[in-house]
Amino acid sequence: MDMEQLIASIVADKQQHARWLNTLSLMENTGARKISASEHQKDVTLIVLKHAAEEHRHAFYLKKQLAKLGEGLCPTYADDYLLAPRESRHYLNALDVQVCKYLKTALGLNGSDLKFAAYLLVTYAIEVRADALYPIYQDVLDAFESKVNVKSIIAEEEGHLEEMIHQLSNFSPQWKVYANKALEMENRLFNEWLKALQVYNVVHQ
Repeated sequence: MDMEQLIASIVADKQQHARWLNTLSLMENTGARKISASEHQKDVTLIVLKHAAEEHRHAFYLKKQLAKLGEGLCPTYADDYLLAPRESRHYLNALDVQVCKYLKTALGLNGSDLKFAAYLLVTYAIEVRADALYPIYQDVLDAFESKVNVKSIIAEEEGHLEEMIHQLSNFSPQWKVYANKALEMENRLFNEWLKALQVYNVVHQ
């Protein structure tokens, strides 16, 4: 089952669709919290604040979309209200840990320098993924004539990716080498997450 088929099978079931929206909200919120945690105590740029604020907004926006599916759906991020809860919580944290280990070995970074470099690479990898995932989700929503939509998120994520590429190019002339490593790590974790979603979706439908 490819990603579009999986999302379609989720959207076809109201309860599963609600869990999907809530899971995406959780992951956006996790990303926002990680961006904030990576901030330098003093040297905080406007673009970092913008990213954290927009990721929090995405988490809020996705939560608000739940009302279009019904009342009282998925009020919290408790496991019962998520798809593949363990893997969904693990995904971004695992990517952050793997990227940090890589940067320590490849560049010898530590402290605030390590946090900032990890923020750049992890966020870049996630934005690349978001640029692929959200348009597929929107296509499925359109096919089902759903009231839910993620068009505003798609527009903002495209801008985020451009901003991350600009920041990475300022970080290092060899940024593509490091970014490709982050993409490889993310791709493995994403595929594991997809498999977990498939299993969870079959069991709970």
